[in-house]
Amino acid sequence: MFLSLLFRPNSLTSSGLSGVRPQLLQIFVSLLSDVCLFVESCIGKKRKRTSLVMSKKKRKLLPYIPTVDPQRRLEQMASLATALRASSTEFRNELTYVSGKAPRSANKAVLEKGGMQVLSKQDAEALALCKNMMDRGECPPLMVVFDPYEGFTVEADRCIKDLTIITEYVGDVDYLSNREDDYDGDSMMTLLHASDPLQCLVICPDKRSNIARFISGINNHTPEGRKKQNLKCVRFNVNGEARVLLVANRDISKGERLYYDYNGYEHEYPTEHFV
Repeated sequence: MFLSLLFRPNSLTSSGLSGVRPQLLQIFVSLLSDVCLFVESCIGKKRKRTSLVMSKKKRKLLPYIPTVDPQRRLEQMASLATALRASSTEFRNELTYVSGKAPRSANKAVLEKGGMQVLSKQDAEALALCKNMMDRGECPPLMVVFDPYEGFTVEADRCIKDLTIITEYVGDVDYLSNREDDYDGDSMMTLLHASDPLQCLVICPDKRSNIARFISGINNHTPEGRKKQNLKCVRFNVNGEARVLLVANRDISKGERLYYDYNGYEHEYPTEHFV
């Protein structure tokens, strides 16, 4: 209808727009300009949203890269063995289920309050590669060192990229209700935060564990403490079971000490005294 107003019937000539009403043409040109600007704006916004989504989809977990020198790898493993021996801890690189504590059947990720993110196929392959490297003696490029103030701590022995899987947090799986009086114990980790308190699970690394036990926590009550964090503790649904991974949340330099926030959802672990 609008176009019919622009042109009078049978008024088009060989010269083009001789029949166009000048005022209506001016209005049409102005509207057309506004429409073009609006379309360009929409396209620009759509492109930004698309690139943002794509960038998130591309952020996959990376397997750690072991040290090439076999002698240096032996030194790395020896540093861990020294710390485990000093703390009377047996080395294990997977969750353990022992008599008198929570059975494996209790570890059901579907019970997680609010749901638990599922480890993607590609990320699961990266985790499996890390496990296979450990079985071959190709450990993460980490050194356990003793600090007179913090005790045993862990340092990067080579540069580590953001999103690299550092290690899985492992130990004996137990019901939280069995450990409610052990908050001053050794580095308990939430494994399953269920709606039913009797179904909540924790990982207890005091008897059996790996290098994760010696990675330090930040003082999350100070800006300086929060700046130290270079790892993130993430819980995943892996084949229906809850698992906890420690993942680099930024690039880490060689010699840099590893830190993560001990407090997840509950914020019950006291960190005010941390260095």
